[in-house]
Amino acid sequence: MSAAEIQPAPRPARIVVFGFDVGEISQIRRIRALVALGHDVHSFTMRRDNMNTAYEPDWPNTHLFMTSNENLPKRAVVVAGSILKMTGHREMLQRADVIIARNLDMLAIAWAARAMAGASNVPLVYECLDINGALCREGRKGDAMRAAEQFLLRRIEMLVVSSPGFVRNFFEPVQRYDGPWALWENKLAAGSALPERPVTRDVPEAGRPLRVGWVGTIRCAPSLALLSEVAARMGAGVEIHIHGVVHRHVLPQFDAVIAAHPNMVFHGAYQYPQDLPALYGGVDLVWSQDLWQRGNNSDWLLPNRIYEASWAGCPSIAVAGTETARRVADDGLGWVIDAPEADDLVALLRVLTREEIAARGQALLDRPAADFVQSPSDIAEVIDTVRARAG
Repeated sequence: MSAAEIQPAPRPARIVVFGFDVGEISQIRRIRALVALGHDVHSFTMRRDNMNTAYEPDWPNTHLFMTSNENLPKRAVVVAGSILKMTGHREMLQRADVIIARNLDMLAIAWAARAMAGASNVPLVYECLDINGALCREGRKGDAMRAAEQFLLRRIEMLVVSSPGFVRNFFEPVQRYDGPWALWENKLAAGSALPERPVTRDVPEAGRPLRVGWVGTIRCAPSLALLSEVAARMGAGVEIHIHGVVHRHVLPQFDAVIAAHPNMVFHGAYQYPQDLPALYGGVDLVWSQDLWQRGNNSDWLLPNRIYEASWAGCPSIAVAGTETARRVADDGLGWVIDAPEADDLVALLRVLTREEIAARGQALLDRPAADFVQSPSDIAEVIDTVRARAG
């Protein structure tokens, strides 16, 4: 779906977005979708130094601070500094029709800035992209984080999640949230000028290695360990192709692992969405399971790669007992292994025929693209609903 196919909102809204990283691809997708709907969008964003650092937004944006991954003390200081910085933008908040905060840090900033601006009548939407690991910890720090989020949840107009697993496993049973919520899955972005979608999926040539892709944000140490073990065990029978931005603070050993396995290839970052057909067309299957935060966030999320891969006709592999596996199995997106173990993945790769793999990929291509691309109406419905409730 192209931006030209999106009907502008009947009543364009003034939307203020608080984002954790202006250069992060889901942040870019979300704001472009809002702009494509005809809304007047201004963002207040952090910037992180581990991805897309040269990116400059093509919409009005105010930089807050540089911040860091997995550094809660520094992030707390940055949150406090950002709240003070927002005192110079009271008028913009007062004029806003909707405020969207993307993740918990930004929700805290947005709520405090709204209160200081005397704009508590402006509806606040909390878009939860992941359940931060700190919210799932035992002990005083975890208790304090959960209490802070509960305080903020009582002051929002709408919770938006990318997976129903977040509501079912965390917000309802743990945070006791019983307010309105909506689902914005990590599908290809509404409003993006997508490249031409592939039409056919060829059978992999006999004799060449099976090509398994790992695509997107590369930050999962268990996945790296699993795929490298599969590469070692299958040798010339498999190639692991990795595309994306590596979080080297999480994977300091990444380059050494790649260098140790000649059948593992790192291709670097890619352009979204124009590179998707070639990227997924260059692999036979994609490893879609996040294992980074097993037992909580990783088990509950739905990654964008299952939608991208399916749109491009590439079957996914997931691990049983997770939200990703439920979607892959129920929606016919690929295959599920019993456990995140090399034995299980090797066994699957050895039993699948090339004809089966191609047939599953073709079945995905035969489905409407709309199955894997976010509907503009999903976004419009949330904006219209919160505006209506605000009067």
